[in-house]
Amino acid sequence: MRSTIAIIFAVLSSAVPPAVFGQDATNSNLECCPAATSSSDCCCIPSDGFCECDFYCGCCDKDRLFGIFAPSDCRFGEFISPMTNPVYFEDPRNLTEARIIFLNHQVPGAVLGGGPVQVLATQLRAALTERLSVIATKDGYVFAGDDSPPLEGWANVALGLKYNFYANAARQELLSAGVRVEMPTGSYANLQGSSGTSQFDMFLTGGKQLGELSHVVSAAGFRLPADPNDLNQQFYWSLHLDRKLANRPIYGLLEFNWYHWMTDVQGGPTFGGLDLWNFGSDDVAGTNIVTGAFGLKWKPRSSIEAGVCWEVPLTARRDIIDNRITADLILRY
Repeated sequence: MRSTIAIIFAVLSSAVPPAVFGQDATNSNLECCPAATSSSDCCCIPSDGFCECDFYCGCCDKDRLFGIFAPSDCRFGEFISPMTNPVYFEDPRNLTEARIIFLNHQVPGAVLGGGPVQVLATQLRAALTERLSVIATKDGYVFAGDDSPPLEGWANVALGLKYNFYANAARQELLSAGVRVEMPTGSYANLQGSSGTSQFDMFLTGGKQLGELSHVVSAAGFRLPADPNDLNQQFYWSLHLDRKLANRPIYGLLEFNWYHWMTDVQGGPTFGGLDLWNFGSDDVAGTNIVTGAFGLKWKPRSSIEAGVCWEVPLTARRDIIDNRITADLILRY
């Protein structure tokens, strides 16, 4: 009998508890999947009187959301999504979800007068097929108080596509690639849409389970403006490590981000903007900023994640970050 991975899909209002890895389908499961001819064809696990099936095993497919979007890939249900570098650190899984993000970002005093700014945003991801998804990873509003830098207003909007070209559920490994475009739709007061130049991001992201309770996720990419005379080119690399507390839906996480500015823009400021901004800066080519973060995530079921983390620069160069608190809430289909 083939050992399979079974994850219960929970609609957001459902009370069905999450499934557990490593359980075998049995003959008693066949009633969940009438079309199955043998236990090896079915990926169902009954729990507390409920019985749901793995969309990716071809039995009892969950309905498409609004008749259009496929359910999230449940085969990697023990993974959690990264938190820092929120616009560009993309989860490698094929997902249908809404992610609400709140940032409290402290700008160093040497940059625009320093002080706190807050960001409230919503990311959307929607699986079109079992491998292809559309992603909307940047939008939202930046709030600034009287003692904050002049960075208030709407953020730009970034949209793209992600393709999962390798997924091995038995080994808990996957690799995806994608491209997105950031359009200059933001507020001039937020220094977002003032350049009028779009940016393209080409990225590679992957993940692997380590042992029974730990995971590693990593992503790298290039931010390439349509007009390099207006905005800077940047390379970034992000790393996420987590460990689940045994028998509890709590994860501890560590994350690291490296931002490398590749080009200058003559006449611009001398700070680059890190992950949220691209100011079109001068005298930044060849500079590097590395940040580190630690935090916790709570995942009571496959359809819900909530987390918080604290991030600080690890290099002498800080760019526009003194420290940052990130909180998120993910509702997944």
